Amino acid sequence: MNDMTPLYAQANDYKLIKQVIEEISKRPADEHNLDRIAADLGLNTRQLTALFKRWAGLTPKAFSHCVTLNRARQMLKDNMSLLDTSYELGLSSAARLYDLFVTHDAMPPGIYRAKGEGLEIRYGFHPSPFGQALIMLTEYGLAGQAFCDVGEEKEALADMTKRWPKAKYVQAQPDEIRPWAEKIFDPTRWNAEEPVRIVMIGTDFEVRVWQTLLHIKPGQATSYGDIAAHLGNPKAARAVGAAVGRNPISFVVPCHRVIGKNAKLTGYHWGLTRKQAILGWEAGLTA
Repeated sequence: MNDMTPLYAQANDYKLIKQVIEEISKRPADEHNLDRIAADLGLNTRQLTALFKRWAGLTPKAFSHCVTLNRARQMLKDNMSLLDTSYELGLSSAARLYDLFVTHDAMPPGIYRAKGEGLEIRYGFHPSPFGQALIMLTEYGLAGQAFCDVGEEKEALADMTKRWPKAKYVQAQPDEIRPWAEKIFDPTRWNAEEPVRIVMIGTDFEVRVWQTLLHIKPGQATSYGDIAAHLGNPKAARAVGAAVGRNPISFVVPCHRVIGKNAKLTGYHWGLTRKQAILGWEAGLTA
């Protein structure tokens, strides 16, 4: 596998993209000076534009609008009634345009209560459009997916393994991890013939929240309160927030599409900059 493949190229682009996101997130879109941002990175404006187009199919200006408060407000407004509608229409994950094709099961509750005892989890890292992706597999399917920057792999693995401390962890071969990374992060591989099979290991309430997240389409968002209301407990917004924060299958189970009721792009376990990057990247898919 060489560094000319799409995921390796996007991973290299993300090193610069991350710096741009951090800069444009400091101020409203109409105050962004893209010429200066490009110069600070040792690029000209045309090179910066080409970088963004290659990474997400968006211009820097279009991307900057995707990570502003006004964009978040519109996303939230557009999706206020769609969460319940998607359920009422019986839309499955395989029917969502531009989204991952996902099949999912919940692990028997005993596995969670036993903290993963008796479960073998194979793991490995692979480049993604959002840095290094940690992939964690069981015989039932994908059980964990996390992010980190290069050099932070040990910390990311420790963060994930503490969720199921009694499981047996085995480092997988790259050839086992690569097909999963490609199915998850390469939109050309998103098809019903090769679904991403996931398994959710958590409490009953957490699993219900994570299953709800699968109904939020790219380019849309919902709030913790809306999810709580959908689950029949409008006062459980804080508990929903905690469950969203403990989602172990990042990106595939799109916790990044949940924002605060005031439309703020609230925290993300793997970094707010990365959350902004994912939302902008998805905007390129649905533009």
